[in-house]
Amino acid sequence: MMASSRRVGAACVFQLVSVVLTLCLWADPIKGDSHKLCSRCPGDLRNGTAVFNYCHANSTLVADGRCCVQKQARQEVVGLDLWNCSITKMEELLKVASTLVVLDLSDNPFENISFVFRGFTRLQEVVLPVTIDCPEGAAAWRSITLEMNKRICQGQKNTCNGTTEPSNLCPEYSVCEPDGPGLFQCSCIKGQHGYKCLRQDGFPMWMFLGIVGAGTMVITVFLWVTQRRKVKTM
Repeated sequence: MMASSRRVGAACVFQLVSVVLTLCLWADPIKGDSHKLCSRCPGDLRNGTAVFNYCHANSTLVADGRCCVQKQARQEVVGLDLWNCSITKMEELLKVASTLVVLDLSDNPFENISFVFRGFTRLQEVVLPVTIDCPEGAAAWRSITLEMNKRICQGQKNTCNGTTEPSNLCPEYSVCEPDGPGLFQCSCIKGQHGYKCLRQDGFPMWMFLGIVGAGTMVITVFLWVTQRRKVKTM
């Protein structure tokens, strides 16, 4: 009787765990700020748009609301269609700056949004209202086209490889790294930090102890030999 009850209890626990796992697998994996962006405006990706085409051209991507996300890491938003969302400020876009590749901001009442693209190092296509210039202008993009009421900026250039080399502005012991369209930052090389990367990482404790230890050993041996000679002479 007791064994039968235990088997029934174990079966119930197993079924409960199975239900919980199933719910977790079917639950929307996009959470937090990224999910809010995907549902920022009603509707799904529009057929034939830049974000739609990019999403459907890659089998590792999937559409989710106004977003295009990675199938295996759906919190990673690579495409975002905010067409006609009545957006005036784009600070919330900074939440997906490091992953975004294609962005559609057409038909929105913007003023100037160039500043917001710092950190968008993977961005390759931006669709803007025709009245808005591409971030940092023609020097930051390989192609700029006008299409009806849209301005399309494509192919973000590597700012650190331009004709006017910004790396010359970086101090010694640092390297130039792209930081968005037309933007760059100077990062200290390994082992350097601080103002103008002039400080070295940490105090070389092991080297110091090695030198002190070796010096102590030499002095000890020297004194021991000297004392033995004195004893022999006496």
